[in-house]
Amino acid sequence: MVTDAKTVGYNTHYNDKLVMQFSIMTIVWGIVGMLVGVFIAAQLAWPALNFDTSWLTFSRLRPLHTNAVIFAFGGSALFATSYHVVQRTSRVPLRFPKLAAFTFWGWQTVIVLAAITLPMGITQSKEYAELEWPIDILIAVVWISYAIVFFGTLAQRKIKHIFVANWFYAAFILTVAVLHIVNNLAIPVSLTKSYIIYSGAVDAMVQWWYGHNAVGFLLTAGFLGMMYYFVPKQTGKPVYSYRLSIVHFWALISLYMWAGPHHLHYTALPNWVQSLGMVMSLILLAPSWGGMINGMMTLSGSWNKLTEDPILKFMICALSFYGMSTFEGPMMAIKSVNALSHYTDWTIGHVHSGALGWVSFISIGSLYCLIPLISGKKIYSVKLINIHFWVSTIGVVLYIAAMWVSGITQGLMWRAVEDDGTLTYSFVEALKASFPYYVIRWIGGVMNVAGMFIMAYNIRMTLKQPKREELGQVATAG
Repeated sequence: MVTDAKTVGYNTHYNDKLVMQFSIMTIVWGIVGMLVGVFIAAQLAWPALNFDTSWLTFSRLRPLHTNAVIFAFGGSALFATSYHVVQRTSRVPLRFPKLAAFTFWGWQTVIVLAAITLPMGITQSKEYAELEWPIDILIAVVWISYAIVFFGTLAQRKIKHIFVANWFYAAFILTVAVLHIVNNLAIPVSLTKSYIIYSGAVDAMVQWWYGHNAVGFLLTAGFLGMMYYFVPKQTGKPVYSYRLSIVHFWALISLYMWAGPHHLHYTALPNWVQSLGMVMSLILLAPSWGGMINGMMTLSGSWNKLTEDPILKFMICALSFYGMSTFEGPMMAIKSVNALSHYTDWTIGHVHSGALGWVSFISIGSLYCLIPLISGKKIYSVKLINIHFWVSTIGVVLYIAAMWVSGITQGLMWRAVEDDGTLTYSFVEALKASFPYYVIRWIGGVMNVAGMFIMAYNIRMTLKQPKREELGQVATAG
């Protein structure tokens, strides 16, 4: 894929080269991360695929998959789109261009270091096996640099108004900085080993009180920034309700952090804290659905565009999954429901309805919109985008439906007891019951990877084409 400024022909007023670099790495990391995901999904169905190699065990590769899809794929998409949006809506190029370039190379270095250390087992041994302290420091430096570039660009904007998407990006940048720094405070004992400063229930509370903002702000607010810019852009209409977008923003940022304790029901965490997490999660349903409705109703009067524009299909389908995930999350936060769902595949289905259905679909739709915009080139094949949409949609549905059924099966089997108090089913029986769903989940994952390969080919061919202006000149001359 071409990223040379002269070849692609970027707008010289804006720093489009950097946006393109992040866009292309989004696709690359999407393929890598999803391939690892498909491999570990296969391992759950066929455990022999770990090949008795510690580097290839599920426990080592699962955090690699998480980092590759969330922070490499999703993170690069957020860098690309936020840099594009803040420039276009502020009418100025990125502030501190050298620092902006550092954020690209710094972030890619973080991802490569994660890909090396996580399979080696060099981690903080937390839920998502957070990276060790030298890499954490690099993440903090890159992220603070990102904040300086983004807010510096906003500060020198040529228009008074701050576009709503920038509010979401700004909240995401600030809050992710807070969650990363607070959640990863540790005492180093060697280059590859540190001990977290928290202990026991406090550690768990900090991890979810702050760490849950990876969901609330990185996976929600950040990608809502994409939604509020690219859905109106692709539709050719303003957002349905500006007032609703403001309510959506303030409700989300004031409530989301308090929802974290819903991950800790039935633990040593005080009961009132667990209940607080549940209540806040339930309240969050309202603004979340308000945002979904706001995005979808932007198409009001133009629904016919969905039949013609597969990019819009990605975006509207993403909003559908956003609505579904933000309904399911609060329901799973209810203590009685959580007793059935927690630690089961239902949670995995929920996570992926958000990550695959919402995050990847809005990112893919945004990139399909963004790359032709900044390259000045017509998309190579609209038909391939349509194929990508249907392949990925069927893949996501297979994935999450399989995990829902598997999860509820597990929840019911695990808590079934005989009259004498003994468990009705052994762990092996529960595992055997899950096997067919693991195979279906794997097939769904394969379809999503296939979709990313289709996208990579389409974008590569797009960038090899002549610019629209050049095509126009040829037509005029003819």
